Amino acid sequence: MEALLEQIESYRQEMSSYQVANAENLEAFRIKFLGTKGIVKNVMAEMKNVPSERKKEFGQILNAFKIFAEERFETLKESLTSTSQQTYPDIDWSLPGDPIPVGTRHPLSIVRNQMASIFKRLGFAIAEGPEMEDDWHNFTALNLPENHPARDMQDTFYLNQNPDYLLRTHTSSVQARIMEKQKPPIRIICPGRVYRNETISARAHCFFHQLEGLYVDEHVSFADLKQTLYFFVQEMFGKDVKLRFRPSYFPFTEPSAEMDISCTVCGGHGCSLCKYTGWVEILGCGMVHPKMLDNFNIDSNKFTGFAFGMGVERICQLKFRVNDLRLYSQNDVRFLRQFTGAV
Repeated sequence: MEALLEQIESYRQEMSSYQVANAENLEAFRIKFLGTKGIVKNVMAEMKNVPSERKKEFGQILNAFKIFAEERFETLKESLTSTSQQTYPDIDWSLPGDPIPVGTRHPLSIVRNQMASIFKRLGFAIAEGPEMEDDWHNFTALNLPENHPARDMQDTFYLNQNPDYLLRTHTSSVQARIMEKQKPPIRIICPGRVYRNETISARAHCFFHQLEGLYVDEHVSFADLKQTLYFFVQEMFGKDVKLRFRPSYFPFTEPSAEMDISCTVCGGHGCSLCKYTGWVEILGCGMVHPKMLDNFNIDSNKFTGFAFGMGVERICQLKFRVNDLRLYSQNDVRFLRQFTGAV
């Protein structure tokens, strides 16, 4: 038993003289003395060899040895923490701080928010719907017949057939869902992403963003439509921008029209953007087709309405002169940094 006492004293001296310079040294101390197979564990195991009449005496000695090892470990740990704390030289607090990069919204988000803000001032609420749609809400309810070209798989991303599910080709499907649940008066705008099976190029993409509007109530006329869009154009592009309506055709509106504005780049004199006509087409519009109202049990003899739809990318092109649609989805930081001041 005397040999065990001498061994314990030797271990005490070793622990007392042990120094740590880094975390690896501290971990080595823990493993050697306090680990599962460490010295303290082995010394404590010697208790079984102590005679019964001396167990109480040696129990106190071994317990004190264990406490000493644990306290020495904590002391070394604290000394390592204090020495590892970085000491800073004198700092001149009058110096300017390091610049922090400022993020910005995506240009499409900037323009979409501006467009939505203008229509919200006219009393339009924002409505949203699913990007995966069924045939009824995307086509049939909007007076698009079965043989319409838009239903061709070359133009539309179909996810399933019989029943047909697809990626919505326009946000008009949101209008259909609102009319299905809500009775007039209805005054909404429907911004969102849409998908069409097109070859990606500078002028076309397989997905883009739309903002469509719908107003259904009693005594709504084409004059209301014109005045609403006239207000939007002036707020979006300025008071000097002119606009014109051209007869057109859409299955869900009658009568229908395309709306052009005077080119914001050349001021209507003619340039490559407006193809030297002085006019740029920005949206389609018209009075809601009576059959579309009837599809949702809205009395077409009592209620009328108008609808319009435009591409957010087209408006963004006119606002920021971005001529390549691919730039919007490439996440090129060099391109996005140009809009930091446009938030």
